[in-house]
Amino acid sequence: MSQKKRHGNKEKDGTLAGLIVAAFGRHYEVATPAGLLQCYTRGKKSSFACGDRVEVVPGGDGQGVIDALTPRHNLLWRSDAFREKLIAANLSHILIVVATEPGFSDLLVSRCIAAAESQDITPIIVLNKADLGERLDASRAQLAPFRALGYEVIEISALQGAAGLRERLAGLHAILVGQSGMGKSTLTNALIPEARAATREISEALDSGKHTTTFARLYALDEPTAAGEQVRKSAGNVEGGWLIDSPGLQVFGLAHLDADELAESFVEFRPLLGQCRFRDCRHEAEPGCALLAALADGRIAPRRFEHYRAIRAEIAEAKRLNPGW
Repeated sequence: MSQKKRHGNKEKDGTLAGLIVAAFGRHYEVATPAGLLQCYTRGKKSSFACGDRVEVVPGGDGQGVIDALTPRHNLLWRSDAFREKLIAANLSHILIVVATEPGFSDLLVSRCIAAAESQDITPIIVLNKADLGERLDASRAQLAPFRALGYEVIEISALQGAAGLRERLAGLHAILVGQSGMGKSTLTNALIPEARAATREISEALDSGKHTTTFARLYALDEPTAAGEQVRKSAGNVEGGWLIDSPGLQVFGLAHLDADELAESFVEFRPLLGQCRFRDCRHEAEPGCALLAALADGRIAPRRFEHYRAIRAEIAEAKRLNPGW
């Protein structure tokens, strides 16, 4: 049986290696050695995400068909009882954007962190609008349990200090996530000056008339040039850092995790897992529960344990409604 032989980023059979740099429905923009291609999938298959490495069969007029998926390092996704949403693939870091104003959900922060930890993605919390001093202390207090666990918290104003954050991101494969209203779009435009133009270009190509973030979009970080030209030139072989901007979110369901995976995703629980008196301990009121003992003596923050219980109950309900999970 013959095997495909690669020549750089091109294979003998005419397929091209590419990187998905934008994903909207079943339509993908893929950077390849032949340039950017507007790609579709075969049949109803659409299980691809921004950041995926793929093989593309090029067609005419700058279009192509995604033929195969290169194995992923990881996948960030969210799910409820009946739906799942692929967000991004092959990430090193997730930047969870919160702000001093309006108020943010620390439960959503825990959800994002759990999703990241379950896929070996490093979380960084970005506290935006740190120049609004009247809410800064309250926001810091809300983030204190995360900082105490060793999670990096970066305080910035999107209008100031973006250059320092960009330096921190050098060489990383990262995604920005956050609730609507946290200033994520402003931060993206400060980090990636060409982001607004690139978003407008795709919106016009799709005839959507929308110039806000309604789909995930990847931008090269290390050598920014006008209108995303570095992603175009790198053509599917982005070896430096890149950043994915994603739509604002209000929920981050984790129905795809099982009970053990959820517990493992809370880093403060890890040294305690397997230490309970009963192997099937649910960490609710059982005698000899190692997690409850740690909660009682302060090794686990009460707010974090509340988050764990809330997410666990939601996952259990999702699996009751849809036993297929």
